[in-house]
Amino acid sequence: MGKVYSLSELARVRQEWKTRGRTVVFTNGVFDILHRGHVEYLTAAKTLGDLLIVGINSDSSVKKIKGPLRPVVPEEDRAYLVSQLAAVDAVCLFAEETPYEAIRALKPDVLVKGADWKVEDVVGKDVVEASGGRVLTIPLVPQRSTTNIIERIGKLYRSEPGN
Repeated sequence: MGKVYSLSELARVRQEWKTRGRTVVFTNGVFDILHRGHVEYLTAAKTLGDLLIVGINSDSSVKKIKGPLRPVVPEEDRAYLVSQLAAVDAVCLFAEETPYEAIRALKPDVLVKGADWKVEDVVGKDVVEASGGRVLTIPLVPQRSTTNIIERIGKLYRSEPGN
């Protein structure tokens, strides 16, 4: 699927990038119902290095974190959509509840999360800092979230006559 890799394939590609002296940024998320907040966040993350890798929670992982009704969009579609964004250089899915194993395998130079996270709580911080990397947060776009979109859709359908 172009820029969508298995973790083992991406670890090899990341090693090639490291050999070439490229700065790799890693972030992760669910990216369910892709929206402006996602695009702005990923665009900002890309400015922190040469290449941006995005780890995406698998469907089973999302269900464990967000409950049985999520994700709305299947993992293959979420991975494809994120991979098509101009800022994104590579995507991998991970099945665990956190991206720790992916971060351990990829050892990015920069690890990024949204500002709703405290830097000291970012999963994988220990791995990245131990290899000389940085952990940063990026401000989120206000009122832009998949949860907000789902709630708005629910309100619209509940208020529509005949429902």
